Amino acid sequence: MGKLDLDPAVVARARALAAEVGRPVVDLARGHTTVSVERAVLRLAGVSGADPDGIPWVNRLVDAVTADVGLGHGVAVPVFDALLREGLDDVTLLAQKAAAGSVRFAVPARSAAARRLARRHVAAGLRRIDRRRAERDRLVKRHGDAPRRPWIYLIVATGDIFEDIPQARAAARAGADVIAVIRSTGQSLLDYVPEGATREGFAGTYATQENFRLMRAALDESSRELGRYVRLTNYASGLCMPEMAVLAGLERLDMMLNDSMYGILFRDINPIRTFVDQRFSRQVHARAGIVINTGEDNYLTTADAVEAAHTVTVSQLLNEYFAHEAGLADRQLGLGHAFEINPDLPDSFRLELAHALLARELFPDAPLKWMPPTRHMTGDVFRGNLLDGFFNLVGAMTGQGILLVGMMTEAVVTPWLSDRDIALQNVRYVLDAAGGLHEDFVPAPGGLIQRRAHQVLAEAVGLLERIRDDTLLAAIGDGTFGIMKRPADRGKGLDGVAAHEPDYHNPATELLEAAS
Repeated sequence: MGKLDLDPAVVARARALAAEVGRPVVDLARGHTTVSVERAVLRLAGVSGADPDGIPWVNRLVDAVTADVGLGHGVAVPVFDALLREGLDDVTLLAQKAAAGSVRFAVPARSAAARRLARRHVAAGLRRIDRRRAERDRLVKRHGDAPRRPWIYLIVATGDIFEDIPQARAAARAGADVIAVIRSTGQSLLDYVPEGATREGFAGTYATQENFRLMRAALDESSRELGRYVRLTNYASGLCMPEMAVLAGLERLDMMLNDSMYGILFRDINPIRTFVDQRFSRQVHARAGIVINTGEDNYLTTADAVEAAHTVTVSQLLNEYFAHEAGLADRQLGLGHAFEINPDLPDSFRLELAHALLARELFPDAPLKWMPPTRHMTGDVFRGNLLDGFFNLVGAMTGQGILLVGMMTEAVVTPWLSDRDIALQNVRYVLDAAGGLHEDFVPAPGGLIQRRAHQVLAEAVGLLERIRDDTLLAAIGDGTFGIMKRPADRGKGLDGVAAHEPDYHNPATELLEAAS
């Protein structure tokens, strides 16, 4: 029996309802494709590089296929049929010829040869991802892992990858176990992945394959130096979510921000586009052994953290269902939640304990990602450092798996290295002094913490029942999560979605599902 004395029947009911709510969304995703899913397939097949204007060849190729035959058949058969007709063996060269207008695409009546060739090229890309996963396992065994849980997760984001690297290595030396490179502002709304190393991001650094490669190589040096494997995080979200997942697998990233609803709610990306892209991206993450980090914490930056606590639980249950359906294991589910209750509220700390412990007991095998206070940081750095200490203490008392380092200068400036050092001192003190406190902490039977956890779970079940009767897409359109209203027929990227034609073919999906 857990510390909260949760009713197993209520927990089972919550999971069953999440499956009922999520199943129609999965069916929708299974019947549609997007330009980014198709570009991800071609990246697995070996398309790389960009034209002189910086437009990726993979975008050029998908645009050319779509112009000739539409998107609903998938791009694999038209592309590899053209490759056979042109007598080529390089898909990037085919993309260049297509951009010049010298290749036309068709859906052949007999597609067996094109399908076999497409499958062979895509399988080679998946084998590269498999090799990177095996490489991670070897390096963790060789260098050792972080000596404790939670993993300490710290953000680096200067805009310049060559400035990020020394800051990331300094953070690792100061105790960070996971380095997250925040993506440049607005990149989630770009319908292409920039090419090469970048030095001019805005409040973050552009996520590119080369930037992934450079940072991973730098942290491998830190891993050798420190005698523990240092993990790397970036983003598989926005309009290029599937491509980011593929690039992360190819460059051996360890975690990716990948939430089922964040892009819908906070970037106004079309819900259907998001759910289709999300399913494919999670299938790739499952294959690559990548831990996903979900974004429920963001709901509490716009909605009240007490009144909306149950929406976080509902989203966690949905994220779990979608993740399992895509093949992810519990150990890959960094489900998000946050310390965002107004600190002026009486018993705020006890309520935070109730919410955090509820998440821990609902998902006992998931490495939950615990997020620090942001909404109620005032610019008073002394108060902020104290709040972060309380946040760290909740993490220790409830056995969280991934603890994002809070900054006392949150809402004031982009943190200096000295700010990070002080924040890491705060984390290290709390974890050294109380890191095993979750073994001893048991809330009073029938006390406020247990009662609050039961209340939130009951409200989550009630909300899931309402969503089941009205569909998840309708609930998102009505502003149920994070108070944002996002109808299914609106939002960015809808023009890049297509329903499957009867002969739709995606060799990547076939291979990923066959292996799961």
